[in-house]
Amino acid sequence: MSQISKPVVHIDVRNIGGINEASVTLPEGVSILTGRNATNRTSFLQALMAGLGSRQSSLKGDAQNGEVTLEFDNETYTRTLEREGNSVTFSGDPYLDDPELADLFAFLLEGNEARQAVARGDDLREIIMRPIDTDSIDAEIRQCKNERDELESQIEELDSLERDLSDLEANRREKVEELKAAKERRETIREELDELDTGIEESRTRKQELEEAFQRVRDARSDLADLEFDLETERSTLSELKAEREELQETVETKEEPDETPDRLAGRIDELRRRKRSLDDDINELGSVIGFNEDMIEDSEIDIDEERHSSTPTDSLTGSDQTVCWTCGSNVETDQIEATLDRLRELRSEKLDERTEIREEIEELTDKQSSIQQARREIEHAKQQLDSVETEIESTESRIADLEDQVESKREEIKELEAEAEAVDVDAYDETLELHREANEIELRIERLEDDIDELDTEIDEREAAIERREELKAEREELAEQLTELRTRVDRIKENAVKQFNDHMETVLDILEYENLDRIWIERHETEVREGRRKVTQTQFSLHIVRSSPDGTAYEDTVDHLSESEREVTGLVFALAGYLVHDVYEVIPFILLDSLEAIDSDRIARIIDYFQTHANYLVTALLPEDAAALPDDYAYIEAID
Repeated sequence: MSQISKPVVHIDVRNIGGINEASVTLPEGVSILTGRNATNRTSFLQALMAGLGSRQSSLKGDAQNGEVTLEFDNETYTRTLEREGNSVTFSGDPYLDDPELADLFAFLLEGNEARQAVARGDDLREIIMRPIDTDSIDAEIRQCKNERDELESQIEELDSLERDLSDLEANRREKVEELKAAKERRETIREELDELDTGIEESRTRKQELEEAFQRVRDARSDLADLEFDLETERSTLSELKAEREELQETVETKEEPDETPDRLAGRIDELRRRKRSLDDDINELGSVIGFNEDMIEDSEIDIDEERHSSTPTDSLTGSDQTVCWTCGSNVETDQIEATLDRLRELRSEKLDERTEIREEIEELTDKQSSIQQARREIEHAKQQLDSVETEIESTESRIADLEDQVESKREEIKELEAEAEAVDVDAYDETLELHREANEIELRIERLEDDIDELDTEIDEREAAIERREELKAEREELAEQLTELRTRVDRIKENAVKQFNDHMETVLDILEYENLDRIWIERHETEVREGRRKVTQTQFSLHIVRSSPDGTAYEDTVDHLSESEREVTGLVFALAGYLVHDVYEVIPFILLDSLEAIDSDRIARIIDYFQTHANYLVTALLPEDAAALPDDYAYIEAID
């Protein structure tokens, strides 16, 4: 049976850290870089980080450029480092375009921020939440709220339509009854007129003249009814327009024009973002410098000790504690180098704090800018509507005046036509005239009732059709509410998951490592009020708790400061692993890199590596030979890197 080969990673390195040239092949699983200090193990890890996308790598001290080539999964990735004055620029096509997640939670060298945050007692919440794009989440929340509010308005309008629907149906029933009664009365009048016509002997000419006069009156009254209806409609429209004008005027008068301008805020936000990008570059640059110098100190320690042991008795009497500076080539006190490194670490910490403050200010200004823009849009929309309503009021008043003139003219015309009809042999036809007049009014009333019923039928049908869509709108509203809840709780879920991941893994790791009097290390998540500028806001904090047992078995709470170096290193590693899992870093990059585990004894190192390897396809770590001896033989071992 043929054996299936596992995927491997091939790395070519030139002039990175302390490496001149090296080619290394890493199989899937665990790879151990073994050797004493000054064997370029850390330099190789930094070269691998550079090929994967990190900027936390350094050039060889005497080189102007260096490069890393990474062949992995049938793809080739490259990274080039160029020295420009006192800085190093990065170019090429690395595995990751944005290395932030990997720098925080996958590249776990000594200077890793997640590890150092635990060691220094820094804000663990800030480390876990840094990769989250809260600006994007806030924008989604605002969009969802606007869509939900729009749906709420539509649903409320449909609810109002449903409440009015019963009134419309009742009104229709009344109109139908009135129409029925009017038609019955019309039939009665016709029968009475037929009886009168039978009993009256008159010439056909006089009868035709009378009917024509009645018809002219009936037509005029029909025209008057139409005009009066149009006039009432226009008056109702005018009343509604004036009410709308009052509401709009109140809106314009009550809403205050924002003092700040969005453009000015946009300029400030752009300025802060440029400052943040500058800080990012400074922090990465400082990280590279600090890492390089820490590696050089680590690699030079054995040589310094050997020089001391091999020195003459006369040399030992001088008490000299000097070394050759790898940047300027002169003899300097080792304490001076350590002091410079401390100042660099302090400067990097200050820049990290400044970056956090700038992020918070950007969020605050972005929210303020959005509020100002919304307020301005509302004021401008109200003003535009007000202008439109004013124009419509003027047009409506003009139409009302014209209709009032037409109504008055039509009433005068009707008086004249009635006088003409009454003048046709009034004495003989008083009863006939009165019945014709009533019949005329009944006809007009029937026409109006039929028109009203048709309009009510149309309005009822339209409202019923609109109400049928209400359930669809409610379903959409529920979906938006769920989406809004998901967005609002996404950050909280990440925080909660981070705490759970850390606590679960920490409990498991402590059981595996079997520290004698260390019962538990756990993170508590709680809310606290902090001041941001002039306001107080609620923020989530992560508090790290340590529980120990005294010799008599009594449990007590201890502080991070009292953890041993080994315990502190393990805690930092587990915290970084929690971030690796919470942010699904394994979906972004299948590597975990470990270094600087010397504070942990070899047996525990073996257990930690065994635990960590289950979470990444490739785990690469640098170990001293005596620590590597405790690990299984089936791991891959790389013993020498030039």
